[in-house]
Amino acid sequence: MKRNSSLPLKFTEVCLRDGSHVMAHQFTEKQVFDAAKALDEAGMHYIEVSHGDGLGGSTLQYGRSLTDEMKLIETAVGACKQAKVAVLLLPGIGTVSELKQAHKLGASLVRVATHVTEADVSAQHIHMARELGMEVMGFLMMAHSAPVEKLVEQAKLMESYGAQGVYVTDSAGALLPHEVKERISVLRNSLDIEVGFHAHNNLSVAVANTLVAIEEGATRIDGSVRCLGAGAGNTQTEVLLAVLDRMGMETGIDLYQMMDLAEDVIGPMLPGSQEIRKGSLAMGYAGVYSSFLLHAERAGKRFGLDPRDILIELGKRKAVGGQEDLIIEVAAELAQKTKLEV
Repeated sequence: MKRNSSLPLKFTEVCLRDGSHVMAHQFTEKQVFDAAKALDEAGMHYIEVSHGDGLGGSTLQYGRSLTDEMKLIETAVGACKQAKVAVLLLPGIGTVSELKQAHKLGASLVRVATHVTEADVSAQHIHMARELGMEVMGFLMMAHSAPVEKLVEQAKLMESYGAQGVYVTDSAGALLPHEVKERISVLRNSLDIEVGFHAHNNLSVAVANTLVAIEEGATRIDGSVRCLGAGAGNTQTEVLLAVLDRMGMETGIDLYQMMDLAEDVIGPMLPGSQEIRKGSLAMGYAGVYSSFLLHAERAGKRFGLDPRDILIELGKRKAVGGQEDLIIEVAAELAQKTKLEV
């Protein structure tokens, strides 16, 4: 592979943030310490730690955390000797106050996440992160759901606010390789900052999509060990590293140690196998936010519906991250419709 960038690749492991969705936000301090320590020893560059929906996400709507996320951030910082701890912040869920607290505890990178058409709400948080001396990246979620021109427009807004990079975030795992190629290429040619890529594996193309992103010049790359992330998980970190090693690309991360911790540290935490099942496949197919799966399954059980029908309807309504409350509304409407038809 001939990379379209001279900058080194920087990896962010998201299993302790995106994986929070799979764990129903029930991570313990010991689990976070053990995972962060093993990842640090393997040479991981960044480890993201926070509620699955970012700072401040521990609510009734998004799911209560077992352990306060600030305690988990502090624990991860204490476990790391070289890796940097990152956090995710969605304006409207997380606040500047929580950002300051996370920074005080040792978080050094924040990804400020908005829907792909709503970058304007990130200005305050990006400015504050820069004032605090943190690295700050923009995170444009549901990147499949807007035209490329809109993606560029919104990325430029984040750049103007002070973001040092912008991620194409495939929150639904709906993008195909040629669509990733177009988006990364256009951003690389339109921005003066780094471009990143965050994938989900709902259509089984996360590794392929990430390779395309790297080839087109993305230098900030996300992965989740053992696919511990929402839906069918993210780009499986240890698999991607093995592929890159086969291709002769140096990352500075120890492949064997990553394979071992995937098996021995992360594996025992998993509540079930992270494979592409009908729910996650339906999300990728319908283009629905990956963290909706658990909520849709619960709503399906409550209303006697197939969760896939709920997910497909959410896709038709173009539901975005943060609209978890819409899931119950959609399920209730579908149940009423089914009752009337009977």
